[in-house]
Amino acid sequence: MEKEKVKDRIIRVASDLFYKQGFNSTGINQIIAEADIAIGSLYNHFSSKNELLKVYLIKEELKWFDGFEKHSSKLIKAKDKIFTLVDYRKELQNSSGFSGCHFIKINAELGDSNPVISEFVMKHKEKQKIMIKELITEYNKEDGSVNADAITENIFLLLEGAVVISTINKNADAFDQTKKIIKGLLP
Repeated sequence: MEKEKVKDRIIRVASDLFYKQGFNSTGINQIIAEADIAIGSLYNHFSSKNELLKVYLIKEELKWFDGFEKHSSKLIKAKDKIFTLVDYRKELQNSSGFSGCHFIKINAELGDSNPVISEFVMKHKEKQKIMIKELITEYNKEDGSVNADAITENIFLLLEGAVVISTINKNADAFDQTKKIIKGLLP
């Protein structure tokens, strides 16, 4: 087995800590200790904890979109992809033990105190909306005639709400309800 590169180990450890205990509760010394590296190694790769946070979010964004692509790649119809998006978000919640969305958590923790990060989170969520709108536009070409803007907004809000509610309740019931509502929106 190939040995993990120091930079990759730093990113992995920091990512786990940021997600599990929060950015503000994670110190540089803890990252160094858990990554089992020297302080110089960290600063050889990252100029600050904020830079490491940005790398973490970029990694999570790529993982999120790649994961959905793999999840839906064998599907042909847009309607099936939309329902698979609900399943994908449900699977992400289940696999994290209902720990929530990486982006919502960071944004809730940092708020406006870090404009670069809050803008990144906003753009990430906008990319999700664009993806949903593309699926709705494709759905309209195949099966339906719905207001793409309104349905996109509704599906996005339903999914984000399901993530939050499933995090609070520690179960996936909100995703099942979301699917039922979307079935009513897409005749």
